[in-house]
Amino acid sequence: MSKDEKIFADGFSFKRQENAPEFVIGRLSMKVDEAIAFIRKYEKNGWINLNLKTGRSGNPYVELDTFEPKVRSEQEAPSTGLKSGKKTTKKDDDGGLPF
Repeated sequence: MSKDEKIFADGFSFKRQENAPEFVIGRLSMKVDEAIAFIRKYEKNGWINLNLKTGRSGNPYVELDTFEPKVRSEQEAPSTGLKSGKKTTKKDDDGGLPF
């Protein structure tokens, strides 16, 4: 599966409600058996993220959010500015203030 490949959320349906009040965006419906199977297949650490998008046709759809942040290694981690082995105390650290 390529990174750009869409994974449509099985068992989920989103429809806009044109005649609804302005604060109502739409209706999310779930076909329980399909939605549960989809959730179990794609959940990570007990969570699943879905995006509501609009297709080229103008119709809304529900898609699995496959974004995963890059894991930083210790070499890439930002420096704290402290030299190893030296701890600063509150009275030693003026925070760069001129007074």
